[in-house]
Amino acid sequence: MSAAAGVDIRLDFDRRRRTGLDEAVFSQGKSTEQLIRILQTARTRGSALLLTRLSPEKYRGLGDFTACLDYCEVSGTAFFAREATPAAAPRVAIVAGGTSDTAVAREAERTLAFSGVASASFLDVGVAGLWRLTGCLDAISAFAVVIAVAGMEAALPTVLAGLIPGVIIAVPTSVGYGVAAGGDTALRAVLASCAPGLVAVNIDNGYGAACAALRALQNVVTRQMKLEEA
Repeated sequence: MSAAAGVDIRLDFDRRRRTGLDEAVFSQGKSTEQLIRILQTARTRGSALLLTRLSPEKYRGLGDFTACLDYCEVSGTAFFAREATPAAAPRVAIVAGGTSDTAVAREAERTLAFSGVASASFLDVGVAGLWRLTGCLDAISAFAVVIAVAGMEAALPTVLAGLIPGVIIAVPTSVGYGVAAGGDTALRAVLASCAPGLVAVNIDNGYGAACAALRALQNVVTRQMKLEEA
């Protein structure tokens, strides 16, 4: 690909060295032609890529590259030149309030998997039926990092943050009627939470929540290594 042809695309293949996180391609808003050029560049370099917000229509438009992609329609994610995470002990819990939040929760799960981190999912455990959450609370409490995905009034992250000791990363979703305002109410609710230490990412940003979890895990490992060396 010539410099002129690719002037609108500048991939960050040095990101892992700087931050510990792989380059990811936000596919929404990009044409299939641009995505093909991106994949061609990655293939030439022998680099793996995570694609997010990849619609089924755009996926089908990628021609021969579809055979090279591990695609998940539910989450709109695809792995290029990397296999799904093999079976391993999960290190992050993903807790979703309702079935309608599954796509966002799945995006977080797939982002973690792309980086080699397994997760455990607890789905449809929203506070409207609190017994569903309390029934799996002991299992969730075993994780040092928990991603809590919820729409409507997004009470789930606050409830979790008041009950378990782990880092809670809240993902407000756009699920909800009328005054839910496409997730704005959920976002404001988690930002205004009275539970200390609760952190939040943007609406429907399962990818961002997974990256925050990866940073937290990396920092723990780095600190442990430094302590052992000392």
